[in-house]
Amino acid sequence: MSELNFSSTNNSLYGKFFRLSFTYIILIVLLALIGTMTLYSAANGSWEPWAGKHLLRFGISLLLMFGLALIDVRHYYKFAYVFYFISLLLLIVVEVSGHIGMGAQRWINFGFFKLQPSELMKIGLVLFIARYFSAMTMQGIHAIRGIIIPTVFALLPVVLIILEPDLGTAMMLLFTAALMFFAVGVQWWKFALVGILGLAALPVAWNFLHEYQQNRVLTFLDPERDPLGTGYHIIQSKIAFGSGGLFGKGFLHGTQTHLNFLPEKHTDFIFTMFSEEFGMVGGLILLFVNLLILALGYLFAFRCRNYFARLVIIGLNTNYFLYIFINISMVMGLLPVVGVPLPLISYGGTVMFSIMASFGIILCMSINPNTPNSFDDD
Repeated sequence: MSELNFSSTNNSLYGKFFRLSFTYIILIVLLALIGTMTLYSAANGSWEPWAGKHLLRFGISLLLMFGLALIDVRHYYKFAYVFYFISLLLLIVVEVSGHIGMGAQRWINFGFFKLQPSELMKIGLVLFIARYFSAMTMQGIHAIRGIIIPTVFALLPVVLIILEPDLGTAMMLLFTAALMFFAVGVQWWKFALVGILGLAALPVAWNFLHEYQQNRVLTFLDPERDPLGTGYHIIQSKIAFGSGGLFGKGFLHGTQTHLNFLPEKHTDFIFTMFSEEFGMVGGLILLFVNLLILALGYLFAFRCRNYFARLVIIGLNTNYFLYIFINISMVMGLLPVVGVPLPLISYGGTVMFSIMASFGIILCMSINPNTPNSFDDD
């Protein structure tokens, strides 16, 4: 097995810091500032109750990101399974005695902070799958028994999160795991088989959905079926999008937002609010910034020699992509409303910290792209 052979200068905190991608970091800071500005507008030109806290949380989570970026990459490999099982235990605690809010039991209340363990699991599952497959041969991956263990440990948190209920987060975990399985070389026919079984189970799964979840699907298919009830959110969102036009109505001048027609303007529907004030051009610029972050993330993965690091970046970057894709598709009526926020733009503490932690881990993996492909002898 190869051994790590870094110079003391390159492996010092000083050396690591100056190998960080500052382009990547500047794009992250830019997104957070856009989010702060949008939340300031959402509160009708006030720092309270959202913008000030959003900026404070970002400042704290930025320190977290740098801290995680400068940790020795071998520690992530060493503690990957530990972090997964801690996250799984916290999900079980949520099921037993979790805090209930907005009709769902998704949080652990620490008094000064409400923790959403499903956000930690998005990182924990990626680390688990990356650690598991990084130690396997292609022959083992192609064998059925080679994917049974990671499949079981991917489905365990998915089931617990569905029970909260939080279908959106559960689907994000499934898609992230599936893409990581694809990245390591699991054959197409296995995905096709799972897809066929999933389609066959849809009629049964429909009966297990909560009534509000069924209504979200029916509203997605026909928003006009209940325009003052379940269809109200998406109808107002489309009106706001359309009224923004090409260049928008201007900062603090979004009528749908400031006349309180647009619900959840500071969380799930914040992209709608932003597009009403800054138009299609503003929305495309926001998408472009996110696209650059995603492109840099996959570029980091492409440059990594270390298989574990490459899989971690792919998994966390894919999770970030799903946030953006689901949120924007949802508020445009292209997907059912599932309550997925827009990272660094929407108001929310646990999501902010988990996303910034993901960025920190991605940066950590990226600053040593030539790390040898094995940690087992360290």
